[in-house]
Amino acid sequence: MDNSAPATRSGGIVTVLAVAGIVAALMQTLVVPLIGDLPRILDTTASNASWVVTITLLVGAVATPVTGRLGDLLGKRRMLLFCSVPLVIGSVTCALATSLAPMVIGRGLQGLGMGMVPLGISALRELVPPQKLGSSIALISATLGIGGALGLPISAAVTQNTSWRVLFWGCAVLSVFIGILIWRLVPATPAMATGGFDYVGAVGLGIGLVSLLLAVSKGAVWGWGSAEILGLFAVSVNVLLAWGWWELRTRDPLVNLRLAAGRQVLLTNAASVVVGFSMYAQSLIIPQLLQLPESTGYGLGQSMLAMGLWMLPGGFVMMAVSPVGAKLSAARGPKVTLVLGALVIALGYGSSMLLLGSTWGLLVVVCISNAGVGLAYGSMPALIMGAVPPSATGSANSFNTLMRSVGTSVAAAVVGVVLAQMSTTIGGGHTIPTEAGFRTGLLIGCGVALVAAAIAAAIPGRKPAPSPIETDAPVVTKV
Repeated sequence: MDNSAPATRSGGIVTVLAVAGIVAALMQTLVVPLIGDLPRILDTTASNASWVVTITLLVGAVATPVTGRLGDLLGKRRMLLFCSVPLVIGSVTCALATSLAPMVIGRGLQGLGMGMVPLGISALRELVPPQKLGSSIALISATLGIGGALGLPISAAVTQNTSWRVLFWGCAVLSVFIGILIWRLVPATPAMATGGFDYVGAVGLGIGLVSLLLAVSKGAVWGWGSAEILGLFAVSVNVLLAWGWWELRTRDPLVNLRLAAGRQVLLTNAASVVVGFSMYAQSLIIPQLLQLPESTGYGLGQSMLAMGLWMLPGGFVMMAVSPVGAKLSAARGPKVTLVLGALVIALGYGSSMLLLGSTWGLLVVVCISNAGVGLAYGSMPALIMGAVPPSATGSANSFNTLMRSVGTSVAAAVVGVVLAQMSTTIGGGHTIPTEAGFRTGLLIGCGVALVAAAIAAAIPGRKPAPSPIETDAPVVTKV
């Protein structure tokens, strides 16, 4: 096949990878409309039912760096196909579930599919012509937000009008469809790394991450000073320190910490944690404001479906700004795009102080904030891939995605504590956050976004996005 083939086919490849990313990201918000009904559906307690949400986060966090490294070793197309399999099996398992255990198992399998997004971004380096690389990276990076935004209204509409099982059967069909598209339309990608797989590192990182994220996500429920939470934090710190020692000494590490310690990668990952926090804070606060009764004086009385529809445009804004961010990165460097994205997020949070009183006002807040997230998320893979060799692309991008997940987990814990502490009791003994609590949470998001901008500003100087990737990125032309 001649060299013009990639240019003519790259649009279809990017579309398939973007759709795959959206489907994988859907799994994060898929069960949100079901949370209140899960104890009844699964005949369990509300505390146990929360594992249906938590398990996807935990498995996804552990699986992402593992699938990234395997993508470098075995080829990213092969691992993309692998990730579609547990999505199908997990969706079918959930659709057939009649109790908690199979639902949790199914949701865990769905979490394995989260590696699709960083794998898709990394595969672009080998599949897309240099002139289209920046915009393609930005688009697929935005799928995390797009999928999350689509999940709420789709799942709310399905669960309100049909059986909740239809939701999971639909996910199973979508996952099969994605697997077929990847198999038929995404060319084979070569293994870019050599050596073996670091099983010790994978187990160590898994234990450390699960302990950390479980402590963060369950701290408010189990008590931050409880023996369980303190024990989990202690295990996390000790295991992750031992993991770091091992990774620096093994010949074929799961994560190359020497590369990760380079200033550009280190600061980009640090910014990813903070941007992940600032992105997720508004996702926790604004849906509650939209759904609280108008009688509170600050709630807007929207249904679950209406709330999802008001949040939906934010996902499309992320998609719309992705090519703008790519052009800015090509002209001024991805560092500038990341700084600008963080500042736009801060602007969105700041505008909320004036716009909380109406649904249209909150829509503006969501759109501004998500525009910033789109710019920031699109620039991070370009910064990472501009600082690592092709043999580490999958691992480095997956680790960067993991850092975003850590940020979202911390945001959930911090915002949860703020809203719980600043709450009031209404009729029927129900406790809800106060308006001051919501405003405080949003101001924290604004401050954290400004911190992200400061970290991004410290990243080493200008590097246009395509240049470091063009020089050492072979374009695969065969099917």
